Amino acid sequence: MTGKVTVPDIRARKRSRGAGPIVMITAYDAPFARVVDRADVDIILVGDSLAELVLGLEDTLQVGIEDLAYHVGAVARARPRALLVGDMPWLTYHLEASDTVRNAAILVRAGAHAVKLEGGRRRVPAVRAITDAEIPVMGHLGLTPQSIHAMGGYKVQGREATAAGDLRRDAEALAAAGCFAVVLEGVPDLLAERVTAELDIPTIGIGAGPACDGQVIVLHDLLGLSESKAPKFVRRYAELGSVGTEAVRAWAADVRAGRYPSEAESYHASAELREALGPSS
Repeated sequence: MTGKVTVPDIRARKRSRGAGPIVMITAYDAPFARVVDRADVDIILVGDSLAELVLGLEDTLQVGIEDLAYHVGAVARARPRALLVGDMPWLTYHLEASDTVRNAAILVRAGAHAVKLEGGRRRVPAVRAITDAEIPVMGHLGLTPQSIHAMGGYKVQGREATAAGDLRRDAEALAAAGCFAVVLEGVPDLLAERVTAELDIPTIGIGAGPACDGQVIVLHDLLGLSESKAPKFVRRYAELGSVGTEAVRAWAADVRAGRYPSEAESYHASAELREALGPSS
């Protein structure tokens, strides 16, 4: 595939109108950004999941805008073809509108083409403030990790009729406020299907069944680099964690056995230097 992916490109990608599914994946640094971009993904998300996966923190509530900006910048320097979306961390879009826009601008200045924030109707003022500043916004509904304490843990959302109705109204409100796409995480497949049919903007699912307009996955889950138990919806395509450990173990064994570095892996002194240094003691 050729050509830079843009927000209008994604905004138009509804499967009901004949478009192919949107492919979105996380990355947090330049090397992995190059890896996923070469695979022709449509969107790279620099997610606040870097808290657990990269920084070793307990949850996504522990990262700030400076952390996200740093990693957005690292991904942007890989110059990906994919659309680059930066997560807005907890408490960076919950207070004053001016602070919200300023924080979104920090991610854009770091290299993001759009920002993502969590929540429904209560986040409409934030969405409007950011889009009024000409910064595209992606919404996020269902299992929203920044609300882990309010939800009582990482639990599937929208199982009951009342909660499902609330989520549908939240999705409509985000679309009306100007979001160009909405992530649906951890919701029943039928609910995701209904929301997808009702919205004019695309939905991107993660643990939301196959009917969404696209799918997103956490790179470390897909590659077998995360330490925690994978959610039900994760399909591992590699086990790079164990492969990497075995590679380091083999190198360490070679060092201890005197097999590394070899003659071919060493820089040799010239005859002039040998003469100047004299015989070995």
